[in-house]
Amino acid sequence: MVGLNLQRNRALDIRGSICALVTPFAPDGALDLPAFARLLDHQLAGGTQALVVAGSTGEAHMLEHDEFDRLLAFAVEHVAGRVPVIAGTGEAGTAKTVALTRRAKALGADAALVVTPYYVRPTQEGMRRHYLEVAEHGGLPVVLYNVPGRTACDLLPETVAQLAGHPAIVGIKEACADAGRIAALAELARPDFVYLSGDDGTAGQAMLAGAAGTVSVVANLVPRAFRALCDAATGGDRVATARCDDALAPLVLALNCAPNPIAVKAGLPELGLGSALPRLPLVELAEGPDRARLREALSSLASLAHAA
Repeated sequence: MVGLNLQRNRALDIRGSICALVTPFAPDGALDLPAFARLLDHQLAGGTQALVVAGSTGEAHMLEHDEFDRLLAFAVEHVAGRVPVIAGTGEAGTAKTVALTRRAKALGADAALVVTPYYVRPTQEGMRRHYLEVAEHGGLPVVLYNVPGRTACDLLPETVAQLAGHPAIVGIKEACADAGRIAALAELARPDFVYLSGDDGTAGQAMLAGAAGTVSVVANLVPRAFRALCDAATGGDRVATARCDDALAPLVLALNCAPNPIAVKAGLPELGLGSALPRLPLVELAEGPDRARLREALSSLASLAHAA
């Protein structure tokens, strides 16, 4: 199994602008695959360099097993190898995570994004052993994913350092935005283990500090603008990074008005990319000041793009 992962990892390039895709739903609540196709095309045309399917932004925990299969298989077929397709396969239990990762491999995913086991609050040793099991038996390159605000556990840099040497563990998406965490993970980065930011608001600074890219929510709506930020920051251009950050800041702020992905899905109909409907217990962003700010931010970015 490890030998297979080593062979895959040599060709795998997960860096730059990576979109954590939403999952569009039709008015009757079913998967809206035509809208998903439009979203995928929007990403590819905008220069997105990898795609995450069925992550937390994609409402993975609201998807039925057959819907996960259909969504991932559709993305793999539609993208047709143009960029890596990364499947969200993290579950609270290790055996379930291994099984879902194997299924993602069978459906053609290039890698697995594996969130820390949520709700059960494992120790650092528990998380270390969890990830080693997935790396050894899941069959896909593994990107660790740490987002303590959602999971109630925090994968610490010293544990990441222990895991980074495994040949099937190829990187980490880190959503902790404090400067100390950014610096600690940047020190662990190397050619076969990438550090990716998981926070749009501090993505530019993380990439200037050494992150190889960002797994982004805002990129669903503005992939071209987010690719420009990633290019500037990973290239070390602080002036261009600040300019891109300033342009994106109103939209990033607007998306913070509600739990993800409520607000970003509210932007889909503005761009003809699908409905704003999430699945319960999430509810659609109501008309009002928050939605108005979202429209204004999108309009401002569109005006800047046309001016450029």
